[in-house]
Amino acid sequence: MILVRGRAGGTELTGTLYERGERAPSFRGAPDEDAAYVWVCDEFYEVDSGGSVQLIDDREIHLAFESPMPRGFDTRQQALESAKEHVRTQFARIGVDPEDVDLEVEKEVEP
Repeated sequence: MILVRGRAGGTELTGTLYERGERAPSFRGAPDEDAAYVWVCDEFYEVDSGGSVQLIDDREIHLAFESPMPRGFDTRQQALESAKEHVRTQFARIGVDPEDVDLEVEKEVEP
């Protein structure tokens, strides 16, 4: 597993990139299990009321979450670039400049 984490506005978002041979989550809409890389991460957007309250850059915002949309990729480079773009996009959806998102890629090592 590869974790792709974005930090900005005092919060963070982490998604998981499953590599070939690892068991990616299986649920309706999941990509074909033959995909070499499978990216899974939350998707959210700001709403006027309800949802989950989150403090971003010292302001309270309300977030609504969408079902994660797993995506399959053939190459590691494609998967990582798409994962980074996904994380930046989620922050942009709540008013954070994508350029302000600090990204970190971490290979999860099994014990």
